[in-house]
Amino acid sequence: MPRPTDIPVIDTLIGFRDTHQMGVASTKGDWTRHPAEYMFKDIPEELTEQADRMDSIAETVREMDAHNIRVGVIHMSDDRTEEALRRFPGRFAAIRPVNPNTGMDAVRMIQREFDEGKIKGVSFFPSGQQPPVAIDHRLAYPIYAKCVELDLPIFINVGFPGPRVPMMAQWVGHLDQVAYDFQELKVVMRHGAEPDVDLAVKLLLKWPNLYYSTSAFAPKYWPEEIIRFANSRGSGKVLYGGYFPMGLELKRIFAEMDNVPFKDEVWPKFLYQNAAKVLKLDIS
Repeated sequence: MPRPTDIPVIDTLIGFRDTHQMGVASTKGDWTRHPAEYMFKDIPEELTEQADRMDSIAETVREMDAHNIRVGVIHMSDDRTEEALRRFPGRFAAIRPVNPNTGMDAVRMIQREFDEGKIKGVSFFPSGQQPPVAIDHRLAYPIYAKCVELDLPIFINVGFPGPRVPMMAQWVGHLDQVAYDFQELKVVMRHGAEPDVDLAVKLLLKWPNLYYSTSAFAPKYWPEEIIRFANSRGSGKVLYGGYFPMGLELKRIFAEMDNVPFKDEVWPKFLYQNAAKVLKLDIS
């Protein structure tokens, strides 16, 4: 039952400390460091304006080493990603955030970065686009088709978004149609699926290529439905995802994780085996 500390970890959402941690988010309302800062008690500190942003790459690697994170999944939208891949080969896996509003440009970008050996997957924030693009909207279908063609997983934000933007674009129920239309597409839910976690579990049971990651939630807030699912029929479906340094410190995540009641046989799958399978990573 206790979390084993001697096995590797794949973190499916990690990044690098920045001067403006979430400056790319577009939301209405007032916020200073994070568009969902009202939801987080202790947001990690930002870099000072005088700091060398490239130094934060090594800081993230040190944090990873301290918690036995073998591989961290990072976004190609960060200008430090390619430097991180170059300086620390094997420690990071990059995924490409896409905006379906850009049409075939997004599809061509996926193909180009795949051909260059840069990416292991794609990510999509439906409510974060301008305008929002629903998970099952036709604009997203060329991206899904390209992911199937290249055998790349796509990580999709589902459920209630933290930033003050409308949520229905990422209602988890939209995944039912997508999973039906693209049965080879590997989809990893991100960011909770609240308030429809029960529905998310039903979909995870229904569709073989649908997965769930625990990203952006401190472990003490991981949904009980997901923990029960992982401990029963869903041991191969739930992936660890953190949120460092965007909203959570790794020290807090791993301290709270020690209290999560996963079964002994679930921990290796949750911490690295499921992610290694989805992302086709060899961490032996």
